[in-house]
Amino acid sequence: MRTDGFLPDTCAWIDFFNNRQTPLAVALKHSLLEGRVYACGVIKYELVQGVKSEKEEKALIDALHAVDYLEMTESLWIKAGRLSGALRKKGVTIPFSDVIVALLAQENNLAILTVDKHFEMVPGVRMVTG
Repeated sequence: MRTDGFLPDTCAWIDFFNNRQTPLAVALKHSLLEGRVYACGVIKYELVQGVKSEKEEKALIDALHAVDYLEMTESLWIKAGRLSGALRKKGVTIPFSDVIVALLAQENNLAILTVDKHFEMVPGVRMVTG
């Protein structure tokens, strides 16, 4: 189990790759230098769908290969369904991708680097906004 690090949300990666000097991008840059950044499939999916060229896609994929990758297992898919179901019973619906990111962060004791308010609705999720 990891004890320190970040699972950056798509918004953090977008700021970083677009060279924006936002608190998210700066925090991500420092965390990358410290080797404390992780990626997952849903974040890669969201980033790849927004690329504008093959060159940009290659650079993106190469960069993401430099960080540790978190995989969903069968048991994690079940936990994700339970988490989403529990939130819905409380009247809270968040996007599927955010459920997956939240669960992976919880399971790996990582903070989510984001400004997305959806994560505030998931009990036990640690957020860092920059």
